[in-house]
Amino acid sequence: MSKKQLKYDTAYLRMAHEWAKLSHCDRKQVGALIVKDRMIISDGFNGTPTGFENHCEDEENYTKWYVLHAEANAILKVASSTQSCKGATLYITLSPCKECSKLIHQAGITRVVYANAYKDGVGLKFLEKAGVKTELMQITDEQK
Repeated sequence: MSKKQLKYDTAYLRMAHEWAKLSHCDRKQVGALIVKDRMIISDGFNGTPTGFENHCEDEENYTKWYVLHAEANAILKVASSTQSCKGATLYITLSPCKECSKLIHQAGITRVVYANAYKDGVGLKFLEKAGVKTELMQITDEQK
């Protein structure tokens, strides 16, 4: 990877961390950016669907079943626009779950750069099998 690409990857991942702060979820805040040809074409963070209350957890502190993941929100924004994810890179603060991995592959995203690993690696294994390049890139607090 070139120094220039590393610089861009770091910047986009830092921006994904900032986007995560917009989430109303208490347990985990996740942010995502979709970048194509060095242009941000979409963004997302985990949260409830439009028109629902913002709080993501129920009374027992479990995540509500209908909370959307950050990457799903970003992909859905692209789907309702004139853009295409084909050949794009997804920058995300937490690696994708198995369900979101299917969306990523089907949307045509070819590279995923993530800051932290999700509790199970099934999503990453699926993406690798599908030919989607995955890269762990941890950012220090100073870089955020």
